[in-house]
Amino acid sequence: MRIPIDELRFLEREKGIALETVIGALESALAAAYKRQPNAPEGARVVVDRDTGDVTVFAQELDDEEQVIREWEDTPSDFGRIAAVTAKQVIMQRLREAERDVTFGEYEGRVGDIVTGIVQQRDQRHISVDLGKIEADLPHSEQVPSEHYQHNDRLKVYVTDVVRSARGLRVVVSRTHPNLIKRLFELEVPEIAEGIVEITNVAREPGHRTKIAVRSHEPGVDPKGACVGARGSRVRMVVNELRGEKIDIVSWSEDPAQFVAEALSPAKVKSVQIDEPERTAHVVVPDYQLSLAIGKEGQNARLAARLTGWRIDIVSESQAAEQTSQGPRR
Repeated sequence: MRIPIDELRFLEREKGIALETVIGALESALAAAYKRQPNAPEGARVVVDRDTGDVTVFAQELDDEEQVIREWEDTPSDFGRIAAVTAKQVIMQRLREAERDVTFGEYEGRVGDIVTGIVQQRDQRHISVDLGKIEADLPHSEQVPSEHYQHNDRLKVYVTDVVRSARGLRVVVSRTHPNLIKRLFELEVPEIAEGIVEITNVAREPGHRTKIAVRSHEPGVDPKGACVGARGSRVRMVVNELRGEKIDIVSWSEDPAQFVAEALSPAKVKSVQIDEPERTAHVVVPDYQLSLAIGKEGQNARLAARLTGWRIDIVSESQAAEQTSQGPRR
């Protein structure tokens, strides 16, 4: 009885499955198959010759402590059929495991990356996205509430996690992660991909509005202009992928007052006073700009605060004048 060593060596070359790994699994599986036979001894080991593929079964007598007392060759005459079936099962299992390992290695290295997939299955909470070799999971918590995903929709998604479990490989992706914005701009703006322009901060309310702060590492390069593109072509591609989500691009500054003023765009700001101990920026805007600076339901001010890391207190010029006439802030 022989195992086809040449075929196993072919698998080693073509699939990267180590010969010793397969033979070791075969020996264990064949020993288990032998012990399932009627009147088989409690112990057994199987040896597969690495050169010829010959299979030899050694029966074992064990003591109460599972130690081998004696051993003898006991290869059944009809063991060839069992060996053939077992070998096929082991090889198929190892092939599946090898493919899972390759896929895991491929996607493990893509955590934090952006991938394109096609919507396949969906239920009330989860959506499957076909990435080619594997289907990723887009959980309810990572879906944008305003987006409606249909079968065969093509999506760009952000890989947040890759987990190997007994049930196989699970790739988790997101449409809400702030870094999705960064990766989308990297695809559209060569200056970002090359490191000339950097997105320093992102504040996002998925499906509604995002603010990004950008700066240039090369004199003469306008970071906002690079992200917007000719006639808005670059930012438009990102907005289209996000299905209409509004994007404000502002200039980052190491001066907190200037950064806060930029972050409140598109509103125009008259003045910004920074209160370091309170970590608060007191902002004055023209009367007609107050509602724009605050934004619908406070969204513009809220995103600006998250983008800059400062608590932002906004008043109009007339309100500021009234406060001045009433005395200094307490």
